[in-house]
Amino acid sequence: MRKKTESAAPVVVIGAGMAGARLAARVPGATVVGEERHAPYNRVLLADVLAGRYAPDVIALPATEVRRGVRAVRIDRADRLVHCDDGSVLRYGRLVLATGSNPVLPPLRGLGATLPDGVHPFRTLDDALALRAAVRPGARAVVIGGGLLGVSAARALAECGAQVVLAQQGEHLMERQLDPEAAALLRGHLEALGVEVHTECRVRGLRCPGSPPAVRAVQLADGYELAADLTVLACGVRPRTGLARAAGLDVRKGIVVDDELRTSDPYIHALGDCAEHRSTLYGLAGPALEQADVLAEVLAGRPARYEGTRALTRLSLRAGSHGHGTQGPDALDLAAFGEARPLPGDDVIRLSDATRGAYRTVVLREGRLAGGVLLGDLGAVAGLARTWQDDEQLPPAMSLLHLLTDDGGH
Repeated sequence: MRKKTESAAPVVVIGAGMAGARLAARVPGATVVGEERHAPYNRVLLADVLAGRYAPDVIALPATEVRRGVRAVRIDRADRLVHCDDGSVLRYGRLVLATGSNPVLPPLRGLGATLPDGVHPFRTLDDALALRAAVRPGARAVVIGGGLLGVSAARALAECGAQVVLAQQGEHLMERQLDPEAAALLRGHLEALGVEVHTECRVRGLRCPGSPPAVRAVQLADGYELAADLTVLACGVRPRTGLARAAGLDVRKGIVVDDELRTSDPYIHALGDCAEHRSTLYGLAGPALEQADVLAEVLAGRPARYEGTRALTRLSLRAGSHGHGTQGPDALDLAAFGEARPLPGDDVIRLSDATRGAYRTVVLREGRLAGGVLLGDLGAVAGLARTWQDDEQLPPAMSLLHLLTDDGGH
């Protein structure tokens, strides 16, 4: 009887991003509190909004009732209340933290608590719309950070006609997902779009004269300056854990959850970018949506457990009006999964076609598919992803080449 009463108690979701919206769509009667003024949207498509390919309403998620523009400021665990900045107080039976993550603002000279004019993060729909409004053909734009977000922003700004410089501190682009060979191909495609790429490039500060201050240049550690009308900060994200920490929940890098996405308080759950499951922070849409589906089952009183997600990263670079169509040299499809960097003793097979700009590599470890990268033709990605997600021993008779055929060995 108690389980029935708990499952019928009000569910309050703090956060209206992709994870919170997905959960609310599966939990009838849930109350969702969201800080943003927009309806929930697909964050994966923000670069397409920046490039002008999609209007904001196109990336909206299926209708979910959200209290927009409202921020939760305090959790009262003893009385199970959420206090909001508009003065409202919400009672919960189960509380779900889907607070997401914030962009990392690097410790640069000239960068204070208030961003100078022309300096933009790239994390929300408002960020994308502000950049879209600010960029002009011929504008000098510097993107700091060469991960997935930075590459996407640089591509979109180039499509807007900006003169784009991408500054990456690491040895190559998208270091978390790509091996050096794949990163070199990605760099070539960005350069074909007109993006100037600098790797092993440490940014020291911003030159922001005037009152109010406005960015005019990005200063590098070697003393060189990159002229800039716009600067985009794409230096990674950090889980938003302040609300949970203030409430006394167990927080490490993220809000610690178990296999039922439950925090150290049995009446509070967490999911998405803010959640740390089995010492892993995902920061990707796929795991967040999978967590939401599992938690919907848990809240309904049905047995369900989240075992972790083996996430696939995909990126599509399209040249738009500045290129030669989707089959030309300025187009690139990319997929990466697992561990693409081999360890001693791993088997590696690599196929490369420089003429077509196609590249495929897979890493085998102790008879299992450990990871891989595909650029260009992604015909094999579905089969490879299935093989990797199954995490089973490959048949001894299977040729490594079969893994790179269009069906990924299936």
